[in-house]
Amino acid sequence: MSLHSVSARLQVTKGRRAQRSTSTLSEKPAGVPWKRLSLLLVALLLTALAGFAYAMIEKRNEVLAATWQLPYALLALAVVPWVLWRTTFGEDRRVPRLRLGTTAALASGPRGPRVWLRDIPGVFRSVGLVLLIVAIARPVNSVVPTSAEDEGIDAVLVLDLSGSMRAVIENFPENLEHLAERRSRGVRPTRLDAAKAVIRDFISRRKSDRIGVVVFGKAAYILSPPTLDYHLLDNLVSRMQLDLIDNSATAIGDAVGTAVARLRRSHAKSKAIILLTDGDNNAGSIDPEYAAHLANVIGAKVFTIQIGDGEFAEIQDGFDLFGQPRYVRTQSPVNPELLKSIAEKTGGEMYIATDAESLQASFHDVLDKLEKTKFEANVATYEDLYRLFLLPGMLLIAAEALLRALVLRRFP
Repeated sequence: MSLHSVSARLQVTKGRRAQRSTSTLSEKPAGVPWKRLSLLLVALLLTALAGFAYAMIEKRNEVLAATWQLPYALLALAVVPWVLWRTTFGEDRRVPRLRLGTTAALASGPRGPRVWLRDIPGVFRSVGLVLLIVAIARPVNSVVPTSAEDEGIDAVLVLDLSGSMRAVIENFPENLEHLAERRSRGVRPTRLDAAKAVIRDFISRRKSDRIGVVVFGKAAYILSPPTLDYHLLDNLVSRMQLDLIDNSATAIGDAVGTAVARLRRSHAKSKAIILLTDGDNNAGSIDPEYAAHLANVIGAKVFTIQIGDGEFAEIQDGFDLFGQPRYVRTQSPVNPELLKSIAEKTGGEMYIATDAESLQASFHDVLDKLEKTKFEANVATYEDLYRLFLLPGMLLIAAEALLRALVLRRFP
């Protein structure tokens, strides 16, 4: 190789090194893209205001005073900052990448408005996610009392919760099965199961009757005063169990007296007390005859329903070795003369329900004999507010998908 060619190669190599050195020196460390960050924050603020505007315009006071049914769902909001970064600045670092020898031509090329709007889809997704999380947390408006004027009757249902109510009852109607508690396989429905299902069915059919509930065993307790809030009544009745109160005795006089006390201020034309029991009065401080006198004083009719025929009843006594329920026959004393006397003294009527079907029929027969009157009462209502956040959240997610697919597409 000649000296001339060696010298030429050295000069070329030096030139390349100098060019690489100059290129390296000319590169500056990338700083914070303040302009892009500012636009991102402005877009985030405007989108958030737009997303929550619907809820604040429609139900501002209700939203501010709302309670959360699933507050733990709000913990998912901690993921939103990562989603925002991943869908904006994080998009620039995603794979795959297109490697080029130089980007000088692209850097010096013209830039359209879509370059500055490339973070909008990420903002839409983040704010939409916030709205959906808030909707999942299920904001509910506080109790709102509203006045309702209609016509109906005032009635108090008096239910026996003594131990004898665990006796088996026959002919349980199929249309009441969905209102009864789930039972283990082979376990037969009890008198309490039938009474609860019939009462819940009775409540579900009411539209303008004020209904109250009293339960009793050795003592009487007010489960609910007369009200039009059928949802509350149904919820309370469905939770009644024999072990909630002392069920070792039956205080019929106290139970009727307690029901009379709840109706003493009623101005309805028809005031009724519907007593369901399968036992005899053997406890309490008020004599049943005197309780019937008190009902006469306020003009309330007492309708008595005797559950069972008053002879023998079958009661579950655990399970056998094969897991099948075991039943024993026991005496179930009642006092039909007392129930008939209470009903006749107050202008009511006595019924004997030997099975669940006749128990249901007795309830409906009572209503047919009562005159309705107009009244005004307060009804407690609840309002779900999740739709105020669900709708704008879904719209933002849909807008983000459309923008990425049609307008602000990325390459590669």
